[in-house]
Amino acid sequence: MALFEGRGVVVTGGGSGIGAAIAEAFRVGGARVAVLDRNAAAEGTIAVDVADEHSVARAFATAREDLGQVDVLVNSAGLLTESPLQDMGLDQWNETLAVDLTGVFLCCREVVAEMRERKWGRIINIASQLGIKGGTGLSHYSAAKAGVIGMTKSLALEVSGDNVLVNCIAPGPIETPLVDGISEEWKAAKRKELPLGRFGTPEEVAPTALLLASDPGGNLFVGQTLGPNSGDVMP
Repeated sequence: MALFEGRGVVVTGGGSGIGAAIAEAFRVGGARVAVLDRNAAAEGTIAVDVADEHSVARAFATAREDLGQVDVLVNSAGLLTESPLQDMGLDQWNETLAVDLTGVFLCCREVVAEMRERKWGRIINIASQLGIKGGTGLSHYSAAKAGVIGMTKSLALEVSGDNVLVNCIAPGPIETPLVDGISEEWKAAKRKELPLGRFGTPEEVAPTALLLASDPGGNLFVGQTLGPNSGDVMP
């Protein structure tokens, strides 16, 4: 059944990993989907640097030409590197927060007004369970994702009265290109911690986004953080 027939969906970071799986799931559900990604090599992908407000504005203007309007925004663009805090340079810290937190802010800001005016919208921010529990060698990433969770709650309070629902997905470790930069030692130790004993796949995360964007299925989720995380965090 085409649950999202007629909906315009923007997925940032939709060129690979979780974002790509979410974009495909919305397409299967009947939505018109615009994929925004830093790597715009794939046909139909709109180039964007989510940390640059001018790039974001241009990318969303192009997306609106294709979609007509943005009903659903999924913020999935992200950057993940590994470093102990004592060895971390300011550039590494700033780059991670710029992409993983400021980028979410800029993209949310780009669509909120139109959604409020129409009295309907769904914003889904991809955070991480590390924003809840932290992670060794990942203080910059954990701080950014904790910021995404906090910003999601605040924005949800601001706009839910206009039927614009803002929520988070905080996945556990997922087999994506994003984790390629993390050491095999870290990944092996993490697998041993997980009650499921394995990382998830992007296709196992995508249905959570469909739930949050669906009507009526997602209509009571306001400022929530849903955790497909292999049992890594149990709030």
